[in-house]
Amino acid sequence: MTPATSLFTPVEADLRILADNLIQLVGNDHPILYAAAKHLFGAGGKRIRPAIVLLISRATMLQQDITPRHRRLAEITEMIHTASLVHDDVVDESEVRRGVSTIHSMFGNRIAVLAGDFFFAQSSWHLANLDNLEVVKLLSQVLMDFAVGEIQQGLNRFDTNISLETYLKKSYFKTASLIANSSKAAGVISETSPEIIEHLYEYGNHLGLAFQIVDDILDFTGSTDTLGKPAGSDLRSGNLTAPVLFALEEKPYLEALIEREFAQDDDLNQALTLIHDSQGIQRARELAAHHAKLAVDNLADLPPSESRQALVSMADYVLSRLY
Repeated sequence: MTPATSLFTPVEADLRILADNLIQLVGNDHPILYAAAKHLFGAGGKRIRPAIVLLISRATMLQQDITPRHRRLAEITEMIHTASLVHDDVVDESEVRRGVSTIHSMFGNRIAVLAGDFFFAQSSWHLANLDNLEVVKLLSQVLMDFAVGEIQQGLNRFDTNISLETYLKKSYFKTASLIANSSKAAGVISETSPEIIEHLYEYGNHLGLAFQIVDDILDFTGSTDTLGKPAGSDLRSGNLTAPVLFALEEKPYLEALIEREFAQDDDLNQALTLIHDSQGIQRARELAAHHAKLAVDNLADLPPSESRQALVSMADYVLSRLY
């Protein structure tokens, strides 16, 4: 598998600056929030979302260097993403994320919720200081989409009647919206053409959907060590994803197991077996590949560059996580 970081060569130096700036953006006026920020932003992570923003910034600014606004947009994108993870971990009661203790397991739920709120507020303040109304609108939409996606997921728990369209819409709200709108915002700051700006949005949209579908497949095929949580966690909590929705078309008994919320001892294991015995995982792979291809198609009008090639390769990387 291609490591994500090897795709980031054109923006390697930019990402180092970003890592230094993230903790400073929070400030050290609030010791617990500063400690939380150091824990979160110091933990590393792949930084895929800000890397995409920086790659798009460079791909649309070939004749000149990227601006401080591009850099700040990348930092805001990572801060919004991190804030959403802090809240997700509270909702999911996760003790560990990617092998690192979650904020709520270290400081308690109250501090974790407030820390997530604080990071959202900080990102909004820095966003306003970009003095670009269109960019403010784009990233503010993301904050609303996160909440809508989380509520939609909660309302649809164990609902075997949800459609693939509903699942994709929820995946957009929870994952693709940030990538799509921050990609578009990078094009807006670069003052590129309206056509390319819309293509950048669609690139982020389809890449984000592919990313989420792959994550949902890995919930069934990945190891606990790889996932940082027990395999089948989404299904256990009633979150029905693409592999399950496809499997339900083939395995009627799966519906009964889900609708009784795995009340009996072996229900979850039976459900996992039925999903693995169906075409659900393979069809979900094909769906992810479809969206990855659509993402790449939307880069066609960008002039050739190392950054553009890295954006193309990002789609291959997303799919390669399955193998």
